[in-house]
Amino acid sequence: MSSPPIRKIIHIDMDAFYASVEQRDNSALRGRPVAVGYAAKRGVVAAASYEARAFGVRSAMPSSTALRQCPELIFVPPRFEMYRAVSRQIHAIFAEFTTLIEPLSLDEAYLDVTENLRGLATASGTAGKIRSRIFEETGLTASAGISYNKFLAKLASDHHKPNGQYTITPAMGAAFVERLPVGRFHGIGPVTAAKMNQLGIFTGADLRDQSPEFLRRHFGKAGAWYHAIARGEDDRAVQPDRPRKSSGSETTFSEDLTEPADIEAGVLAMADEVWAWCEKARAFGRTVTVKIKYADFQQATRSRTLSVPVHSHQLLGSISIELVRSVLPPAKGIRLLGVTMSGFESGQSADDQQLELGLETE
Repeated sequence: MSSPPIRKIIHIDMDAFYASVEQRDNSALRGRPVAVGYAAKRGVVAAASYEARAFGVRSAMPSSTALRQCPELIFVPPRFEMYRAVSRQIHAIFAEFTTLIEPLSLDEAYLDVTENLRGLATASGTAGKIRSRIFEETGLTASAGISYNKFLAKLASDHHKPNGQYTITPAMGAAFVERLPVGRFHGIGPVTAAKMNQLGIFTGADLRDQSPEFLRRHFGKAGAWYHAIARGEDDRAVQPDRPRKSSGSETTFSEDLTEPADIEAGVLAMADEVWAWCEKARAFGRTVTVKIKYADFQQATRSRTLSVPVHSHQLLGSISIELVRSVLPPAKGIRLLGVTMSGFESGQSADDQQLELGLETE
């Protein structure tokens, strides 16, 4: 029996998407440090331009912190309808090259171009053509990673950002991974990377040298995944239009959050990202869950289930704030916050009514 063909996977990631759209549409913002969001007391940065990132400004950062780091920062309110419209343009371009498209967000997707629909000689050539079409159509730049699996394609797209692309061939995969710090691995956040460092694991080579038993003992079910990616292995297929049971967003902060205003701002930023996906997919759930991970790795969740799906951005934000306030003021620093909507009922309309249920704690 012949072996299946080696997959050709492209990961496309738009460069500073929200901020770039704003700079495109307002010439006065070009070359300036821009944050999409609000400079209000409880404001939060939804996205930052590369000029702002040079000052350490990043998404999910409280606006007050961002302004301290970059006093010249220009805040512009988000225009999610515009971002969704541009995203539809970009995904229409993807469809010219492949039917296997797995959207990850408005500005990011995996494409399987193993089947050559356009007669282009290589996957790298295909990625270059897609990036050119995106720029011609939208005036925006995109970065691309090309490889034989999703994990490596995702890593490759960060390698020459912004407005670049990089290819990791099968002959390069294992060596590319072994040189990389574990903190650069997609799916390994700062807390897990720090734990690995404490165990003497600093690079992909260090991770590759650990036995499956060792990794399972220290990282549970994720141990098998770490064992595979340390060898550049990832069997996941690109899954177009895969059904979603939930939509969630979480972030690990570089410094522990202790101030209630900063914690609430972080939760609102996560709720904004969740709502952007839900509205685009027209999928709305009845359960909202807030995840809290403390500096000592202890984790807690707070959930609320409504009588009808959440069909309001404002309602999702207010529920998320109410849930996180149940742990305020925190007895210890908070390193991670997340918001998830689940219990989807796609395509249904409902009034924004709320069924008062008790908080569920884990």
